[in-house]
Amino acid sequence: MNRILIIQTAFLGDVILATPVISELKRLFPKANIDILVKKGNESLLANNPKINSVFTFDKSSGKFKAMRYLIRQFQKSKYDLVINLHRFASSGIIAGRSKATLKYGFKKNPFSFLYTNSFEHSIGDGTHEVERNLSVIKQFGAAKMVRPELYPSSSDFSAISQYQNEDYICLAPASVWKTKQLPLEKWNELVRNNNGKRSYLLGGPGDVELCQSIKENDPVNIINLAGKLSLLQSAALMKDAIHNYVNDSGPLHLASSMNANVTVFFCSTTPDFGFGPLSDNSTIKQVENLDCRPCGLHGHKECPKGHFKCGNEIVI
Repeated sequence: MNRILIIQTAFLGDVILATPVISELKRLFPKANIDILVKKGNESLLANNPKINSVFTFDKSSGKFKAMRYLIRQFQKSKYDLVINLHRFASSGIIAGRSKATLKYGFKKNPFSFLYTNSFEHSIGDGTHEVERNLSVIKQFGAAKMVRPELYPSSSDFSAISQYQNEDYICLAPASVWKTKQLPLEKWNELVRNNNGKRSYLLGGPGDVELCQSIKENDPVNIINLAGKLSLLQSAALMKDAIHNYVNDSGPLHLASSMNANVTVFFCSTTPDFGFGPLSDNSTIKQVENLDCRPCGLHGHKECPKGHFKCGNEIVI
């Protein structure tokens, strides 16, 4: 194998959980050039990764089909020996299928998997981790069953967050795209009150500032709102040396796994059985057991379908 392309154009966490495939392919084919295609906005996650040759982005803002045609032309010119599509939806299937690669691998769930050279099962709900599912695609080459995800914050990333490391601290990432995957605000408030004045950093994107500010009001001196102020890799760097990190079933969970950071994960409407649980050596899962309405969906909802949100409100901090 001389030229390999990996495609994962889903969410932030999905990109992080694709990095073990990069690691294993580089181990198995050390002289290969490994490229990756991600959704525009996620490319910064892969900065500084020494195992990646080039990062391509799928930018739908200028027209989805126009962007697809451009990428297909680029990839056809590259004459890849192997294209691996870890994304399970149509656009990526078309790109992989029309890449003219010698080998085209991906999951059977993709509607264009009939264009692949080889396709693989992707079963959710049996406890198999997403990393294991991804690595199964390259099992025949000798890939390990499980490898921890990895990100590579730069020296400047670590330097940028060093100002926050003058004392022991914890990190909290209270937000999620899906409301029912997000521990209720009252529970976050309870958590920080129980920390007895320990220095705490609130992490998130620009859209999470207001939520984080509400939590900060519990202790304006010792709680620092960093939402919207750090890059993804800077956040990962800060989480790495925290005494502990507290996250939802969302992107920051996988940031913690990539840095082998101590972490507690709150699973509300979803469940670890879907395969997106923590991979840090020191990790704890908190959830409400034996709710007949849980899980209520793979990605969660904007609000509880039952109206009571017991899976979040009854979690014990």
